[in-house]
Amino acid sequence: MHPDFRSPIGIIDSGMGGISIRTALVRAMPHEETIYWADTAHCPYGGKARKEIVQLVRAGVETLLTEGVKIIVVACNTATTAAIATLREEWPEMPFVGLEPAVKPAAETTRSGIIGVLGTEFTVRSEMFRTTARRYASGVRVIPVAGNGLVEAVEQGLEEAPETERLLRGYIEPLLAAGADRLVLACTHFPLLAPQIERIINGRDMRLIDPAEAIARHTKEILATSGLLYEPDGATTEAPTHHFISTGGTEAAERLQLRAEQYAARLRKR
Repeated sequence: MHPDFRSPIGIIDSGMGGISIRTALVRAMPHEETIYWADTAHCPYGGKARKEIVQLVRAGVETLLTEGVKIIVVACNTATTAAIATLREEWPEMPFVGLEPAVKPAAETTRSGIIGVLGTEFTVRSEMFRTTARRYASGVRVIPVAGNGLVEAVEQGLEEAPETERLLRGYIEPLLAAGADRLVLACTHFPLLAPQIERIINGRDMRLIDPAEAIARHTKEILATSGLLYEPDGATTEAPTHHFISTGGTEAAERLQLRAEQYAARLRKR
């Protein structure tokens, strides 16, 4: 099926993390339908080899293509780092939107000249990350931190658990002590931990950098430029549908949907 402007937006993540990106997409384009594919059965991706990640993400793309999506947002820093070049090569007609750590806005706004980057081990050790840091953070000290255990905590719904707080403090307190005043959330799971991170910061001079809204704007621009953005007239009352697919099965997909609704509700209260 050849996609048109009424076709849905496809979203890929290893699990819950892409919820943060999906929420921004829905807020920026409220009339668009979405299909969210989560590889719950193989999450997390952060400790896997590149070849395995590429194979897993490729399966997600194939699933979304059968659903007739018009664009695919790879809402996962690790999956983008490992697979985005391969995806664009294999499916040149499909527009892909990927993520890279938001080092640029952090480097442009830091006052202390020190920024922290909290990501998965795969992301912060990658050549893509090093290239991004060199390109956008010249003259700025960039401190990368692998947030091991945090993705698993989000997947298990343990954001408020004492052990999760201990992990977060172990990652964030040294950055505060080093003088970092910007913290790049370089994994889409980590905005789901933002309330806990902000409690640890506790009014100190550190701002969180979440790329979700920038990704949503970029996706909207691509759709508008290619004539695929759906913007109905004011008389349209039909509500868009949002589907969730999980390699973990129906129960996992239902849990994803519930968490997405809860996350969106939390942002509306801010």
